[in-house]
Amino acid sequence: MLSRKTATVAAFILFGGAPLAQGADKPTDPQIAHIAYTAGTIDIEAAQQAIKKSKNKNVVGFANDMVRDHEAVNKQALDLVKKLKVTPEDNDTSRSLTKAAAAKRDKLAKLSGAAFDKAYVDNEVAYHKQVNGALKTLLIPSATNADLKSLLETGLKIFQGHEQHAEHVASELK
Repeated sequence: MLSRKTATVAAFILFGGAPLAQGADKPTDPQIAHIAYTAGTIDIEAAQQAIKKSKNKNVVGFANDMVRDHEAVNKQALDLVKKLKVTPEDNDTSRSLTKAAAAKRDKLAKLSGAAFDKAYVDNEVAYHKQVNGALKTLLIPSATNADLKSLLETGLKIFQGHEQHAEHVASELK
């Protein structure tokens, strides 16, 4: 049952929010905490790659913002799970996200210059749309702890800003 549930969440996050089957199990708070932390870590790693590879000041500036903001939200998440004495639970969704992100970073590593910049920023737009959709329709509604739900809602507001920022940078690269 756990595999089916977390695979559904992974598919939802990775493929932009295809409708979930009626009656699909919701992730638990420890699973949600791990998924959210993993998603933040993935964006930090992608941004660090962009900071190293890009020569475009707007792309590098955007990437620096991603590192700063996602590190701050991940720190708040770690502080919250310590306060609540909850252990984030690794799950199929977290593992699927990590595997897909590694494959994407490998593809981006083969690019350079304007091709890298465009691929990185386009991926950031798509990634934030997907994560924001998962937060709105699955992770926030599934969270039972009020503090976790509040942190996810705060993260959503920040990440919606990231999506808009990524769209703006993407429009400048065309």
